[in-house]
Amino acid sequence: MNTIKIGWIGLGNMGIPMAGQLIKAGYAVVVYNRSKGREAALTEIGAIVAENPKELMNRTDVVLLMVSDDTAIDQVFNEKDGLFDADISNKVIINMSTVSPAISKKMGALCKEKGGQYLDAPVSGSVKQAETGQLVIMVGGNETTFEQVKPILEKIGKMAVYLGDTGAGNVSKLAINSLLALYTQGLAETVLFAHQQGIKTEDLLHLLNNGAIANVFTKIKGDAIIADNYKPAFALKHIVKDLNLAKAIGLDSPLAKTALNTFEAATAKYGEEDLIAVIKHIKA
Repeated sequence: MNTIKIGWIGLGNMGIPMAGQLIKAGYAVVVYNRSKGREAALTEIGAIVAENPKELMNRTDVVLLMVSDDTAIDQVFNEKDGLFDADISNKVIINMSTVSPAISKKMGALCKEKGGQYLDAPVSGSVKQAETGQLVIMVGGNETTFEQVKPILEKIGKMAVYLGDTGAGNVSKLAINSLLALYTQGLAETVLFAHQQGIKTEDLLHLLNNGAIANVFTKIKGDAIIADNYKPAFALKHIVKDLNLAKAIGLDSPLAKTALNTFEAATAKYGEEDLIAVIKHIKA
């Protein structure tokens, strides 16, 4: 059993399997989720439930967060019985959420004032990679702190890369997700174009998956298109959030503008479905 006590906040589609990797690795893990009822999958394998972030912080050495957006981060840190109501001296908070560099810089500065350390460490990958510990983790913050917690991150992902000061991880994740949006729309448009010209979707995807531009994403999302299965591994509404965060820090390219317009228009009907559900919006 590892002696470091870990706290985990955020038990969504990604948070549950990521926290599960740490429990399987022998860490004692205390969990908290704002909406109750999602803890069972982890308590069954040994997790302890905290009533609030303050309690969780007081019982642990390193706290990891995987929540939805900047607002959720602010609440977890600053609301009554939040993380900042606890003593964070000599403790490390690792924010693995996809949020703005600005919120990381704000929380990082406050953590430093209170004697703690903050890292932004968002991930590239989806539910399947979280379930198998194959995420790619990009980190900003103090490099010495990163080296201290790197063994923890390596239980969650296949690699953890230090990129620079606070916010660098967030910027990298927004860049990657911007490309994800472009690729998703491109894949959807390609499938629809070929179908309109009489090419079966199965045949097109077979060619793509065995050609020079083959990749895991095309295989997974292609299978989803064929099966007409849009259960969200990464909800469409979240790519809209990420594109807007990227726009706020300067992303202003022609393709990015087009993708944002497309996904925003698709959100009302398909926001809760997987992002490849954009194909249904484009087809309409």
